[in-house]
Amino acid sequence: MSASIAPRSYENTPPLKVAFIGLGAMGYPMAGHLVAAGHQVCVYNRSPEKASRWAAEFNGATAPTPALAAAAADIVFCCVGNDDDLRGVLTGKDGAFSGMKPGALCVDHTTASADVARELYDTARSAGLRFLDAPVSGGQNGAVQGVLTIMCGGDVDDFTQAEPIMQAYARATTYMGASGSGQLCKMVNQICVAGVLQGLSEAIAFGKTAGLNMEKVLSVISKGAAQSWQMENRGQTMVTNQFDFGFAVDWMRKDLGLVLDEARRNGASVPGTALIDQFYAEVQKMGGGRWDTSSLITRLPQPTQPG
Repeated sequence: MSASIAPRSYENTPPLKVAFIGLGAMGYPMAGHLVAAGHQVCVYNRSPEKASRWAAEFNGATAPTPALAAAAADIVFCCVGNDDDLRGVLTGKDGAFSGMKPGALCVDHTTASADVARELYDTARSAGLRFLDAPVSGGQNGAVQGVLTIMCGGDVDDFTQAEPIMQAYARATTYMGASGSGQLCKMVNQICVAGVLQGLSEAIAFGKTAGLNMEKVLSVISKGAAQSWQMENRGQTMVTNQFDFGFAVDWMRKDLGLVLDEARRNGASVPGTALIDQFYAEVQKMGGGRWDTSSLITRLPQPTQPG
């Protein structure tokens, strides 16, 4: 198995012909897991060189357009950057929808708006196709390890078909409800992540300023009520100001923008999230757009070295 994805066990599912559109930090290993699970995978990527590299690494196939990648597929998976990217690869003359066979299913792993999920669901249905919004959580490492969490919106029968295939790169797949529900669930996830990281940033900066040994502090409090995934996986690197990895600030700002747009639409109050979004804007101005989201701490005064 390629070194780009972690070895793991796969469920016994019949091999299918599938397409994967978008080979970014997430899509590249996810598509590789589908090959490892025994499926025939054809990929499309905007930069063909990356698609060719993936095909050589995983012994898969490539296509020059989304439509051609999708032509023989039972299921088309997609993971791109935003709403406009998603429309671009799915609709139009060369979009995947134009090439999919009648009744085929599109599973979209992009973190996008609930509105575009509902729009593409309706477009697919009108064309005799099916569509699930299925954003993921777990980051690049989760994609490599094949342990993503997937939250799905759409028709439950479509989820039932896709679930065993998604197990190639997921440890948890959950049906959330009607079209758009998966994207709304991902927004809830990002609100929680942003809040935890801001609290952890303030706590570590406070502890360092107070002269505490923060490695020891985190070891102690991670055994109690303050414990979180972010503390376990990012606490020590925040103490030592290491941020050249992980989920980028630019991506988090895109996601929080989706949250704020949806909140304006549905009337939800998210003042803390709006404030943290502006904190991330400060990190971007510091040149940290590609730093990990735990870099929120960089905007807080703190001693250079741990206490």
